[in-house]
Amino acid sequence: MSLQALIFDMDGTLIDTEELHRQAFNAAFIELGLFWDWGPHLYAELLKVSGGVERLRRYIETLPLETGERERLSEQVPAIHRTKTAIYRDLVAAGRLPLRPGMVRLIGEARAASLRLAIAATSSSENVTALLSASLGAAALTWFEAVVSVDMVPQPKPAPDLYQRVLGALHLPAAACVVLEDSANGVRAAKAAELVTIAVPSRWTVEQDLSGADLVVPALDALAAPLAEIQSLHRRRSLKSA
Repeated sequence: MSLQALIFDMDGTLIDTEELHRQAFNAAFIELGLFWDWGPHLYAELLKVSGGVERLRRYIETLPLETGERERLSEQVPAIHRTKTAIYRDLVAAGRLPLRPGMVRLIGEARAASLRLAIAATSSSENVTALLSASLGAAALTWFEAVVSVDMVPQPKPAPDLYQRVLGALHLPAAACVVLEDSANGVRAAKAAELVTIAVPSRWTVEQDLSGADLVVPALDALAAPLAEIQSLHRRRSLKSA
């Protein structure tokens, strides 16, 4: 089966957003009077948990708290995350965010080749819309035929729900698609959905175990011809599974 679609994870893969997320979390903690500070090393560890709400819950579990205080903070997680999301949107609106190296070229080549594009994001729907508009321009919202966010599925990555929903929206089998991911949870989710997967680790995920991916590259611009090499990988995997 020929390659018909590329599916992108967004945060960390398509766009280098994680530092902005970290800043937004810390700003939300200050605004809400929480004496928490997520430094780069701690945040890299927390990124092993998919989704901001789940990340906050995991962090609270690690704190030396009395049971009552832990429960009180756990109940505040949705409000903390709403505050963080509002701050994040303001930071995004303040300036265009850079795409990861090679992504502009790959998207352009894919569109020229009439490949379909989709996104499977661990961010909320609000964040995805704001981010795509800020980084690629408002027209980019029409380039991606399916955009599925974590708030649209029962379980976040590493469950395959996001990718299964994208496949349903595209009306395509997994064998017709290739996924680009940057994290271990993302790779696990894509492979659980039986998708050919390329891992492009960011500075936040470079130490994660990405060995489950079909190909690991430090950045797309490390490939001489990104789309051609992706098509070649897909072709080899298709022949192997035939």
